[in-house]
Parts: sequence; C-alpha cells; structure tokens
Amino acid sequence: MSKPHPQIDAFREQILNAAKNKTALSIEGGGTKSWYGNPNGYTKLDTRSYSGILEYQPEELVITACAGTPLKEIEAALKEKNQVLAFEPPHFGENATFGGAIAAGLAGPGRITVGNFRDFVLGARILDGKGQDLSFGGKVMKNVAGYDVSRLLPGSLGTLALLLEASVKVLPKPAATTTLRCQISQENALKVLNEWAGQPLPLSASCWIGSAKGGVGELTFRLAAAAAAVKAAVPLMSSLVNATEINSEDAENFWSDLREQKHSMFANLGADQTLYRLALPAACGPISIEGAAKEIILEWHGQQRWVKASGDEATFKAIKELASAHGGHATRFKQGANIDPGYQRFTLLSEQAHSKALEAVQERLRSAFDPAGVFATKRLP
Repeated sequence: MSKPHPQIDAFREQILNAAKNKTALSIEGGGTKSWYGNPNGYTKLDTRSYSGILEYQPEELVITACAGTPLKEIEAALKEKNQVLAFEPPHFGENATFGGAIAAGLAGPGRITVGNFRDFVLGARILDGKGQDLSFGGKVMKNVAGYDVSRLLPGSLGTLALLLEASVKVLPKPAATTTLRCQISQENALKVLNEWAGQPLPLSASCWIGSAKGGVGELTFRLAAAAAAVKAAVPLMSSLVNATEINSEDAENFWSDLREQKHSMFANLGADQTLYRLALPAACGPISIEGAAKEIILEWHGQQRWVKASGDEATFKAIKELASAHGGHATRFKQGANIDPGYQRFTLLSEQAHSKALEAVQERLRSAFDPAGVFATKRLP
C-alpha cells in the first residue's frame, strides 16, 4: 500500500496549505453520514477522487481498497465470491464510501456476534497532518507491539488523519440463515437472549421492539451458521419462546431496514426530539427513561438501545447519568430539525471515571499525528 498517485499529491498539498493557514479540513466521502458527530463549517476534503479496489484475495479473506471506493462496490465484489463484511456496516445512503464507513466505525446487527469494524481492519495507509505518507499493519491477523494505529481509525470521524487505503478482513457468507419472531416482554427477551448467548447456538443477531413502559413486544432473532447447526437450533429455540420462522425475503428486508435505520421509530423523529444511542453491559436489564417516547428498540441482545426523547441538555444529562449508572454511556446519535446543532453529541471521556486516563493518550496521539490541528474539526470530542 505505497504506490504513488497524483491524487495523493493533491491531498498532501491541501493538508499542507491548511497547516500553513492554521485552519482545519473536514474529511468527507459520499456525505451519507455528515449528520453524525459534532457539526463544523470547515473546508471539505473530498476522498471520492481516490477510489478503487486495489487487491482482493478471496482465499485469504482480505480486501484492500481506497477510501473513496463506494461501499456498495466492495460489497458487490464480495458477493461474487460468497463473502461478506460480517459486521454489516450501515450505508445511510447510496453514496456511502469505504473510508466513510471506517471513519464512522458503525456496525449493524451482526456486530454482537462477530465484533466491531475495528476488529476487522488489518492495515491502513494514511496522510498525517504533516503530509507524511504512512502505512501501518498489513494484510494478515497478527500481534503488534505498541499502538495498532490502523485500528484507531474506525470511529475517529476523520479527526486523526486522512485515511487513504485500508485492508479489511472479510468472512464467508453463512451457509444457512433463518430468522424467527415471537411476542415477549422486554425483561424476558433480555433474559433469554443472554442465556442463549452463553450457549453454543448459532445466534447471530437480535432485535426487540416494544414499549419502554412494559408489556409485550416483538423479538426478532437470526440464526446463521452451517446448515446442520441452524436446522438443529430452530426447533429448540423456537419452542422456548413460541417463535415462528419468517420468510427469507421479509427477513432480509427487516435486517436491512434495521441496519439502515428505516424503521418508523427511527424515521419519525420529531423536530424537537433526539435519537439517543445507549451502549450498555450485557447484564443490564430494562431501564426506564423519563420523558422518552413510548417505543424503543433494543439490538445486540440489549447492549445497544435506541430511545427517542426531548433533545434539550437536561434530558441528555439525565440519560448520560442513567447509562453511566448501569456501566454504559450514551450518544446523541441523530437530532431533530429544531435542536441546537452546537449541543454536545457524545458522552465525554472526562465524564466517565474509568476512561479519564484515556484523555492523555488521546491528546498525545492527536499531537503526534496532527500537530498543526489540520483535522481538529471537533466532530469527535
């Protein structure tokens, strides 16, 4: 991952000019996640001019591509070889790019089983804030000494360096997939999902949709593995919760809509509402949020929860404190039209006792990679 390219020279010139003028650059690909993170008005650095799959080794389960490559192009290439990005990154639009998906670091329903995006990044090529062309990692899984910089990039929202290329591990598509659905309370759903997660069952994804105030909701769960494993698990798991199978087309649409947040709970966001994302431990049971909308969505066996509520600072403070009390954290994931765009979107490291030590590490990393603050857009605090 070190071939020269005229577009890289253009990127370097833009970075060096920004450093000279003491201003910042906001990295952007297809712009499908421009709403995610703290907003800024800095000059855009558009990655789409550096596009293409550089190398794909199906037998080695590795693909290497430029940051501006359309995500759907990568997924189409993998589909031809019956392989997938197992963590199911959301697109949030037709123009989503490979680099944008890495920068956002978001994962879909499969994340609970296979891990997050950063678990699959093997290597990366970047331009730092001094215009240096640097490569980290490689194309195989291995132990590394010191910082594995390539794995710092997922979720950094372009505030550390300009990602040029990345090598990502892919996986074979499961031989068999079945989705089941049942009616069950949130408390019982969380209980049974955590019991199943501790057993050798092919449970690959789950989603409970229902009322935050109690009562029965709808649990949808997916089994994916070898055909024999799925066939054996279906009668066992369905009998425990009185679940029924749903047809493959409806199942595919459901998981796609969940990944892309097209469910009505996500789509119908009021102008004065905020969609909050709560990340909680596996053992956390149902929690009550004052003033939240009636319907909530639980993913990842309850470890990711989506709640709509007022977008004011007092509500966010209460939600952050509630999540922290249960060992997790909260994010203002998406905001309604009337919400002040300057509101802080994330739970800060300083607000988490177990993460305060990371502030110094974060500052040293940013200083090393970007001493002039070229990527200091504050999109990520």
